[in-house]
Amino acid sequence: MGKIKVTNDCNGIKGLKVIEPAVFGDERGYFMETYNYNDFKEAGIDCEFVQDNQSASKKGVLRGLHFQINYPQDKLVRVVNGRVFDVAVDLREGSETFGKWFGVELTAENKKQFFIPKDFAHGFIVLSDYAEFCYKVTDFYHPNDEGGLMWNDPEIGVEWPMPEGMTEKDLILSEKDKVHGGIKEYIARKEK
Repeated sequence: MGKIKVTNDCNGIKGLKVIEPAVFGDERGYFMETYNYNDFKEAGIDCEFVQDNQSASKKGVLRGLHFQINYPQDKLVRVVNGRVFDVAVDLREGSETFGKWFGVELTAENKKQFFIPKDFAHGFIVLSDYAEFCYKVTDFYHPNDEGGLMWNDPEIGVEWPMPEGMTEKDLILSEKDKVHGGIKEYIARKEK
């Protein structure tokens, strides 16, 4: 049943995948498989997910760009309510696309999922009035292992779409997300 359509190596970045599940609908509503190990393994995603997370955010919230330093996680993310623009930045040592980013709009309507391998920074901005965001991860959260990059680092150049009626100064960020350094600082720390 639940076959999936997979777009591989998004924007030329190896490992990033956008997944579109088969959705079966009728006058009652719809059914879809959000995860099927066999389908995902066939698509090159052979992971053991150990934790599911869900967050809710209002319009203009920007979360990211986050990663775990010593306990990196593969992530499978989706939106169950609302609309977000989701971003991954390649931080894999020696990668040809190190520092490059890719973004995809995830909505409750399009039901797309985004697979982000280990050693990527991840973040999203809420474009709708409200959004609920779900993600599976392959390692547990380690609170003392958090890393982050400046969401608007010009060296990375993420082209964040602004929520309707908002500008960058209207965005809502956590205190931590306001103080992250850019990719140059990240590289300098890694070289120490």
